[in-house]
Amino acid sequence: MQQASILIIGGGIIGLSTAYHLALRGFSHITVLEKDSIGAGSSSRAAGIITGLLWSDTGVLARKISLQRFHELSDELPGYRFQAVGALNVFDPPTWPARTQLLPLYDRHGIDYEILTAVETRERWPELTPSEEIIGLHDPLGGYSEPDEMLPALARRCRELGVEIREQCPITGFVEQSGRIEGVTLQDGSLGADVIVCTVHAWMGVVLAQLGIPVPVKAFVHQRFVTTALKSAINIPAVNANPQGGYLRPASGNRILVGGGTAPSNHPSNPHGEEVRVNSLDYSMGSVVAPAFAKGALTRDVTPLLPRLVQTRWEFEKAGLICYSVDGEPILGPTPAYPNLFLGCAFHSGGFAYSPAAGLLLAELVADGRTQIDISAFSPARFTMSATQEYLGADSIAGEGERRRH
Repeated sequence: MQQASILIIGGGIIGLSTAYHLALRGFSHITVLEKDSIGAGSSSRAAGIITGLLWSDTGVLARKISLQRFHELSDELPGYRFQAVGALNVFDPPTWPARTQLLPLYDRHGIDYEILTAVETRERWPELTPSEEIIGLHDPLGGYSEPDEMLPALARRCRELGVEIREQCPITGFVEQSGRIEGVTLQDGSLGADVIVCTVHAWMGVVLAQLGIPVPVKAFVHQRFVTTALKSAINIPAVNANPQGGYLRPASGNRILVGGGTAPSNHPSNPHGEEVRVNSLDYSMGSVVAPAFAKGALTRDVTPLLPRLVQTRWEFEKAGLICYSVDGEPILGPTPAYPNLFLGCAFHSGGFAYSPAAGLLLAELVADGRTQIDISAFSPARFTMSATQEYLGADSIAGEGERRRH
C-alpha cells in the first residue's frame, strides 16, 4: 500500500493537510489538483480560529488532535506559527444553558476550560467589555492561524516532501471501472490513481453528481473584515461572540479581524442568508460579495464588546461560502459506492480548525483502513437518500448553523 498512487482533488487547507500527512506516512506518489490557485476557495477567506469546545464526542476528539497538531506544526512548518492566544466562547443567558449540558462531555475527554463572568473577562482582557449578563467559556489551548502564513508554508513543505501540486488544473470527470474510481479526466487528458481523496468545498455536490452521488451539503455567504493597523498592541483572545452575531481576533500587523454570517435571524432584511446554490465546476469563490449592510452591522454589534474598533477603520474584506451538512457535522471518510474514494468536506465554519485532524485521519484511512478515533459520526454513509433529497430540495437559511463557529 505504501506505493499506492494518491490523487487529492482540492488544494485548500484540508487537501494540503491530507497530502502532508500522507507524505509523512511515506507515500511517494501524491498529486494535488487545484482548479485555481492554492487556497483560492474558502481557505484563504477563513478566520482560522480554533477551539476544542465543540458539541459532539467526535468533534471534541478530532479537535483535540487538531490542537496538538497545530502546536507541532509550528515547529514542522518554517514560516508558520499557531497563535496560542486562547479562545473565548461568549454566551448570553438564553444560550448558556445548552452549553452547560456539554461541560460533562469536556470533562470526560479531559478538555481544559474555564467559566468566566463578565467581570472576570474584563479583568483578564481589559479591552473586552462584555455586558454584565454575559458568560465566557474560555479554551486556554485555543487560538488562531493566519491563512496567509499557513497555506504557503504547508504547500511548500508538501512540495519538499515530494508532493506534486498542480494549480489551474480542474478535473472534468472521473474514470470509473468495476466499482472503483481509476482516476480523473482533465481538460488535456486523464490521470490515474489507486486512491482518490476529494476535499473540494462548496462545489462537492457538483463534483460528485458526475458519479450519481448526492451529498446533503449547502453553502451560505460568510464574510470577514480586517482593520487598519492599530497604534499600540492589542491583547485579546480569539472570540466566538454569538450574542454579537460574529467573531473577532487579533490579526497580523497589529490589526483586528471581525467576521460573521449574514443569516436572516440576525438581519431580517437580508436575502443573502439564504443558501447559495453552486451548480458549476467553474464557480469561483471570488464571485461572492458581502452584502452592503454587513460591514455596518458587524461594526454596530461587535464594537460594544471591543470598543477599540472605533480607533480604526476597515482596511479590507473577504467574502466566501461556508458549508453545512444536513446534521451540521463534517463529512469525512470513504464513500459507500466507491471504497477507494474518500471525502473531506462540510466543516461548517471550522475547516481551518479541523484541518490538521482531518488530514491526519484521512491519511490513516488511506494507509491503514482505520483511524485512531471513531469517526463513524462523520461517515458519508450516515445519510439516507430520503434525508439527503429532502435537505437538498428545501429552501434553506443558515439559521442555527451560524452558531456552530470554528
